[in-house]
Amino acid sequence: MKLLLLTAVTMIAFAANSVLNRAAVDSGLIDPSGFALIRVISGALVLGMVLSVRRSGQAMQIFVRRRLVGALSLSAYLIGFSMAYVSLDAGLGALILFGTVQVTMFVVASLRGDQPAARQMIGAGIAFLGLLIALWPGGQVAATPTIGAAAMVFAGLGWAFYTLAGKAAKDPLAETAANFLCAVPFVALLMLGPQLDASFSGIFLAVLSGAVTSGLGYALWYAVLPQLKAQTAAVVQLSVPIIAIIGGAVLLGEAVALKVVLATVLVVCGIALAVTVSKSSQAGRS
Repeated sequence: MKLLLLTAVTMIAFAANSVLNRAAVDSGLIDPSGFALIRVISGALVLGMVLSVRRSGQAMQIFVRRRLVGALSLSAYLIGFSMAYVSLDAGLGALILFGTVQVTMFVVASLRGDQPAARQMIGAGIAFLGLLIALWPGGQVAATPTIGAAAMVFAGLGWAFYTLAGKAAKDPLAETAANFLCAVPFVALLMLGPQLDASFSGIFLAVLSGAVTSGLGYALWYAVLPQLKAQTAAVVQLSVPIIAIIGGAVLLGEAVALKVVLATVLVVCGIALAVTVSKSSQAGRS
């Protein structure tokens, strides 16, 4: 029961990032640049504090080759994420992000020689169809904003490669803290400018996103992850777009279009099909 509760809290934290970003940027409380910069600084500070009070584990390693990949991919995610929510609803943004991450990781794994089973290929195809519906430029339903969608796809690519780069990490918390710290100058360099504009409420929402739903949320995820089976960990993340859609509708008054509902069902079902391949099926391919 405790593991279930902690996992649910973690998924809510992940979805809350979409709602907080959308609430702050769409209402004009803060510009996307300021939100991204404050978020990464807040996350770095909180993760650094969590790391400092931990009694065991690896210390942050800053000057290593893998840090460049981690910091750049994390920066791409943070920047694209903030820019996307100028025009995307919270739920649709989470759907595009989540779908892009999963499809990208599936393609990379295939290119690396991990031959997919037929069930995985069918699942990936269904998920990709759902993404196409979410990104469809027009027709009888409202079109998805092109720039916002492109920014979120960029964020999804960044998060996918950030995740892939960290798979071999011996101490994920220390790696994440170091990546957040090293991402600060990259985000500052790319986002600082005369357009920076923030109110106290906007700064508060950015700090809340960086310190709590990002920093502490990631720390909590790393705490429960070792207790979850790999397939279970993949499946539970399917709840994030759904939670974000509900949060956007309830807290921000966002309309839930039929297109988004259909796309969500396809993405969730497709990825669930792909990541729940039985061990016997995998053994049969080896």
